[in-house]
Amino acid sequence: MTNLEKYTNVFVENLQVTADQCKGLQYQGVELWDSVGHMTLVAALEDAFDIMLETDDIVDLSSFEKGMEILKKYDVEF
Repeated sequence: MTNLEKYTNVFVENLQVTADQCKGLQYQGVELWDSVGHMTLVAALEDAFDIMLETDDIVDLSSFEKGMEILKKYDVEF
């Protein structure tokens, strides 16, 4: 499984969206991506990539694409 597939799966499983819906997905763009869902998503990303996100990065995670940009800081290649 590629990192992009792993990343997409975290969104699909935690926000109950399809892989096609992930592109362009924004914070609060679906019902499950509220403040609680955000922290669940962050925890799942940390588990999937064995990283610990810094607080600023957690706050900045505002879209599917922004998340990929943030994870690159943690040496996750897409």
